[in-house]
Amino acid sequence: MTEALPDRPTVANPPLFARRWTTDDIPDQTGKTAIVTGANSGLGLRTAEALAAKGAHVMMACRNEIKAAAALEQVSAGAAGPKPEVLPLDLADLTSIRRAADHLDVRGTPIDILVNNAGVMALPRNQRTADGFDAQFGTNHLGHYALTGLLLPVLLRAPEPRVVTVSSIAAWGGLINWLDPNWRVVYVRWLAYSQSKLANLLFTAELQRRATAAGTRLTAVAAHPGLSATNLYDSDAEQGVGGRLAALQQRLLFSLAQSDTLGALPQLYAATTPNLAGNSYVGPAFEAFGYPRRTLRNPIAYSRFEARRLWELSAKLTGIDYEWHG
Repeated sequence: MTEALPDRPTVANPPLFARRWTTDDIPDQTGKTAIVTGANSGLGLRTAEALAAKGAHVMMACRNEIKAAAALEQVSAGAAGPKPEVLPLDLADLTSIRRAADHLDVRGTPIDILVNNAGVMALPRNQRTADGFDAQFGTNHLGHYALTGLLLPVLLRAPEPRVVTVSSIAAWGGLINWLDPNWRVVYVRWLAYSQSKLANLLFTAELQRRATAAGTRLTAVAAHPGLSATNLYDSDAEQGVGGRLAALQQRLLFSLAQSDTLGALPQLYAATTPNLAGNSYVGPAFEAFGYPRRTLRNPIAYSRFEARRLWELSAKLTGIDYEWHG
């Protein structure tokens, strides 16, 4: 029998047609340190801007150094607190993740907010991470599983650390391909993407369960941006009918999308709203569009069995176990 994970937030959900929650509602973040992955563009950049404008010390974890440098200037221009920094990080490479985590551990600065935002979407077939994982599963889920685990010591130094993992409405169509989670035999790009986004929700649920069981004050929550205009829709497609169809689908979705400024609001709400209960899930009011409120999820994401099984698989694939004490 499948066990359901509790999802009973203590913060009242904004009424559907009440005053809209915006960045003006973000509490003062002075004294807090926040890491945002994929902060060089799109939702990550908007999230970094908003947190820095509220006084947080923002570390922009980025793979592309040139794009990161340009984004750093943009975030710095509106920062109300410490100067933002760039943290070199490639979530598709476990060595890079370890290097970034070691750097932060040596610095010793507690991390108050970790926003697991970076991701890839609907990539062509045969795209692999440096460690041989499917690029979508490896980047969107395994990379963030590894990063969060390696950063756990510095997260737990903060008085009330919060981990926000960004999922997608695509998680509604997600199933974990337990026979071939890295899609080596048959690859369907949208199913692979949906799997990685469902994995984000299962990861959040299990992370909260383990954090609570360990007696910590860490809060794990998830968010999704609905349909938002970001560079995820710029993914190159391979040649052939399948590739052209995928490109057409992505152009259509992009044409319907809301701005990345609106799309970033759910993860900002999840990252900064006081007393938000663990395993809360925040998205646009009308699922694809709108201002943030707590939302529903794929029923599979409530399964404690699936969450535990994915956690164990992730630990095996990455070689990373979470150390809650010591």
